[in-house]
Amino acid sequence: MEYEEAKRLAAAGSDAQRRALAARNDLRPEILYFLAEDKSADVRRAIAGNETTPRQADLLLARDTDIGVRELLAVKIARLAPQLSQEARTQIRDLTIEVLETLARDQALKVRRIVAEALKDLTDAPAHLIQELARDLEIKVAGPVLQYSPILTDDDLMEIISSGPIRGALTAIAKRRRIGDRLADAIVAAAVEVPDETDTITDLLNNKSAQIREETLDLILDKAPAVEEWQEPLVRRPLLPMNAVKRLAEFVSSSLFDLLTARPDLDKSTAKAVAKAVKKRLAAEAKQKDAGDSQATPPVGDEEAMSAAIAGGKRDQVMAALGRDAGLNPVIVKKIMSSMSAKAVTALAWKSKLTMRQALQLQLKIAGIPPHQALNPRGGTDYPLTTAEMEWQLELFVG
Repeated sequence: MEYEEAKRLAAAGSDAQRRALAARNDLRPEILYFLAEDKSADVRRAIAGNETTPRQADLLLARDTDIGVRELLAVKIARLAPQLSQEARTQIRDLTIEVLETLARDQALKVRRIVAEALKDLTDAPAHLIQELARDLEIKVAGPVLQYSPILTDDDLMEIISSGPIRGALTAIAKRRRIGDRLADAIVAAAVEVPDETDTITDLLNNKSAQIREETLDLILDKAPAVEEWQEPLVRRPLLPMNAVKRLAEFVSSSLFDLLTARPDLDKSTAKAVAKAVKKRLAAEAKQKDAGDSQATPPVGDEEAMSAAIAGGKRDQVMAALGRDAGLNPVIVKKIMSSMSAKAVTALAWKSKLTMRQALQLQLKIAGIPPHQALNPRGGTDYPLTTAEMEWQLELFVG
């Protein structure tokens, strides 16, 4: 098209003529820039999607009042982002980065999300933009960058974690391709005690590239008896410490026994310990099944019978046994078990000479305490409260 004709249409053409003109790829830059300020949003949208539009006009459009204009511009700039580092013209490269900066701060979620998706896995994306997007208050923007960006270092991610990230940020970080032990420590420390972050630990355990230290794994194992969705990822976790395997054998569901015993990395000692634990668990489950609807109170000192009664939710029989073994009035036992106090129920279990693992199940199965509020064994087997603390808890109810 001749320059004078294009100039005439841009200034005085109909809406349809100007829109068609804005979509052409053979116009002089000044014509396209002129159309970037057209009164019609449809014309400006055509300019935003036109790859021959000069970058100065794109910068103008990045601040357009019409969201459709900004969305189309974001899509176009996203296509150009991978070639950004190859752009030899410094002015064009700098202007493109400025357009990206403006769009990355756009009030519209969709616009920012387009930018985040475009930059998330680029090794040469502007670092300051990645840092900004990773801290966006919308997970649909921050999530892709947190999960995929190679520009974010472990120190960057740990700083984000320590700042109290938005919901979903920890899960995104837990899915990264390579996670060192320091970053894994930070993820677990931030998520293991938070009920809404259960999925984060699940994703971390399923992430075969994540390096999780034994001490950090112990923190997860302390909570795992009450969080069923962690158990299979733990059983399938490669290169588990043998102590972790032994602990898993004590609480994983029977459906996971075969997976656990079939691990190729078990040494003879651990395999024997696992087999013993599995046999003990199966015997307890068989006893529970045989008991059926029996109303009998578990005998004194019969750990398997007590575990079976707790697992079977036999509240009356369990409470009768607790009162007998702790030497407490049934009314006191009922008050403790109805208190929703994890510490009080744990103290009652201790007084009744239950193991801490039984105490955990007592909290969950009989007292109805939510998993995230339950007290977990210290080191996998020990009571987490001191003797003085547990005696004091009981005194609150005994008077």
